[in-house]
Amino acid sequence: MTCFKRSPGLRAFAALTACLLVLAAALSRAVATEIVHQQGTATFDNVPERVITFDLASLDTLDALGVEVIGLPKALLPPNLEKYRDDRYENVGSLFEPDFEKVARLAPDLIIVANRSSPAYEMLNQIAPTIDMSVWGEDFLGQFRARVRDLARLFAVEEEAESRIVAIDARITALRERAADAGTALVIMTNGGKLSAYGPGSRFGIIHDEFGFAPAQPGIKTAIHGDPIAFEFIVKMDPEWLFVVDRDSAVGAGAASARATLDNDLVKQTRASRNDRIVYLDTVYWYLVGNGVQAVEIIVDNVAQVVR
Repeated sequence: MTCFKRSPGLRAFAALTACLLVLAAALSRAVATEIVHQQGTATFDNVPERVITFDLASLDTLDALGVEVIGLPKALLPPNLEKYRDDRYENVGSLFEPDFEKVARLAPDLIIVANRSSPAYEMLNQIAPTIDMSVWGEDFLGQFRARVRDLARLFAVEEEAESRIVAIDARITALRERAADAGTALVIMTNGGKLSAYGPGSRFGIIHDEFGFAPAQPGIKTAIHGDPIAFEFIVKMDPEWLFVVDRDSAVGAGAASARATLDNDLVKQTRASRNDRIVYLDTVYWYLVGNGVQAVEIIVDNVAQVVR
């Protein structure tokens, strides 16, 4: 292509502008984006245009940043992502089991997996570049920020991502100041009438690790499904705050609700019950989505609204 030629007036200016745009595009393509993820490193020469995600957190973040996808599992979607049930978006399997044939037919240039879908990484990576955006364990917020920033770099939307992160950090700082004097807290999950507890460093440890609530019992195991407990354990710990994750409601299991499960004389003995400090968390975001931008905003507000 000849970029410069003798052209009078505006034609010369237009030619120069076009040439500069071509140059800028060439330079931007020359700088590859490298994403270091849980199962390796992926390098992208261009911004992905055909994206499939098996991670609701990444979908939540991409939606917040204005990035489109072509396919996702549609079975369990939070209210803020209901638009993805539309036929414009392909249903590509479940959160655990991808439809590999459909994924291959869609010819994506990026596939995203995370905690639930991470075992499928190797097979999906044979179809298209795949990144594992799992978040687990301690330093939830640090992992969250890293994941959001990685996606923002990949899709060239860093400014919007940073503004959302800064706003979230400010809200958490304000919450920590109030939680410091709020008393002890216990985080539990109800599942089919059974109970499990979660402490610092667990999947719901953000209550303690990031928001600053003192744990009613520091030694709770950090297993993925929590530490199984009985009602007597709650009475013994006697927390000032009881935060409840209702798994059945999140996955549409139709079992007894958390409120019904906890409506008994033992729980009513606790300070949390007597002082109306049993908090039923917005479980779809806490359990299903977790670390998406919009989900974290909801998670923070969920707690901030009750701790005054």
